Amino acid sequence: MSAVSSRLPVFPWDRLEPYKATAAAHPDGIVDLSVGTPVDPVPAVIRQALADAADSPGYPTVWGTAALRDALTGWAARRLGAEGLEHTNVLPVVGSKELVAWLPTQLGLGAGDKVAYPRLAYPTYEVGARLAGAEPVVYDDPTELDPTGVRLLWLNSPSNPTGRVLSKDELRAAVAWAREHGVLVFSDECYLELGWETEPVSVLHPEVCGGSYEGLVAVHSLSKRSNLAGYRSAFLAGDAAVLGELLQIRKHGGMMIPAPVQAATVAALGDGAHVTEQRARYAARRAALRAAFEGAGFRIEHSEASLYLWATRDEPCWETVGSLAERGILVAPGEFYGVAGERFVRVAFTATDERVEAAVRRLAQ
Repeated sequence: MSAVSSRLPVFPWDRLEPYKATAAAHPDGIVDLSVGTPVDPVPAVIRQALADAADSPGYPTVWGTAALRDALTGWAARRLGAEGLEHTNVLPVVGSKELVAWLPTQLGLGAGDKVAYPRLAYPTYEVGARLAGAEPVVYDDPTELDPTGVRLLWLNSPSNPTGRVLSKDELRAAVAWAREHGVLVFSDECYLELGWETEPVSVLHPEVCGGSYEGLVAVHSLSKRSNLAGYRSAFLAGDAAVLGELLQIRKHGGMMIPAPVQAATVAALGDGAHVTEQRARYAARRAALRAAFEGAGFRIEHSEASLYLWATRDEPCWETVGSLAERGILVAPGEFYGVAGERFVRVAFTATDERVEAAVRRLAQ
């Protein structure tokens, strides 16, 4: 066994390949609802900004341009309610998955340290802990964790995979617990602009953080809100001391967003119209798929935000995956996100309108 395979779990989506082949054999083709990758066009205002900055022969900076930092602080103030942010309170990163995977290492965590994350969660939280040699620890309620050895607490609201949203009271309690025990909080809020049945709140909201960003960092991404998964544009906002340390480490590592992508990010954060349009597309797909899955005997739990339906037929998830693959529909088994998801599947509504309509027809048969 290689050193890598002994440290890390099997890459989940590799296990889905046989089911993908089955679904792809459907006469009308596959409907891939297994991943949350955008399929709609990059908005024109963003593509134009990228093109205008294409002649960028020099190295970009890790901290980004002043215009980018202005865009990040301005958006966080408008959208998150974050007050008094300075340039030292923000840091661009090369997509949020890179940040999640390497954060424990960049923080200097290792043997004897613990990284805590939700029991049902994006698998990269565990991967990040293992890459650093730290111990991954799951929780149902962060305030009930044994704080011994916990150095990093991941919050995720809206949740991937469940779409669950933490209330202000729940966020306040988690922040209070972390501060009491000297635990650093990173709040993964990449789906915050995709609330459907409730309005997600940031950990940086003054009613949550009490007006202080000490020990708190929020993680945001443009992949979902602006269809920029291919651009790898994300950013952090929060505790200036923590971000200052990360900035120095990332300078040494050359972890910089390309200059044209920085310009595109400024344009994306300055334009709300495309976000409204994209939300409308997702809302329509979500409504159609939810009705179709419920009509086919599924129960939908949580799912009040994000790009997914958390669905169950009260059977082992791989049975559900197999039966849907026979209809040409590919979904992600809930087991990918922890053993607590072993009787659920995650259904993404990031397919095109035509493919969503195909799924609805097949589920009705």
